[in-house]
Amino acid sequence: MEQDFWIRHAEEKDLDTLTQFNIELAKETEGKELSLKSISSGIQAILKNAEYGFYLVLEKNRKVVGCLMITTEWSDWRNGFFWWIQSVYVPPDFRRQGIFKALYQRIQTMAKDHPNVCGLRLYVDRENHKAQETYHRMGMEETNYVLYEEEFRR
Repeated sequence: MEQDFWIRHAEEKDLDTLTQFNIELAKETEGKELSLKSISSGIQAILKNAEYGFYLVLEKNRKVVGCLMITTEWSDWRNGFFWWIQSVYVPPDFRRQGIFKALYQRIQTMAKDHPNVCGLRLYVDRENHKAQETYHRMGMEETNYVLYEEEFRR
């Protein structure tokens, strides 16, 4: 990817773009229809509360064309934080141009600069083989953990 891009922390002005990206992400990866109000409120919450995490966006020609979100998990076994990569999205017209790679490399650098960060993690749908290949090329390895959840509808 040519160096005609800029990576920065997301700001309030990015709310509409991040909302749309997440709506598209949920539809594409899980066939889910997200509530506009709920996702917009969720993104606003993280933009206003650094303790929840943060979004990075990649701009190309002054247009946001990729994003990812970071949240944290404390690991008592490692005495450090894992940074969880979530809400990764690049619109179809901008895929296979190195946008995720640039975002991932920035997160790697940022994480390594924080002595209390012990690693990076993410989860991916079992059927999303393209994403799995991409993450493997970035140097990530599949773990032996299976993810379980109990979701509380509000």
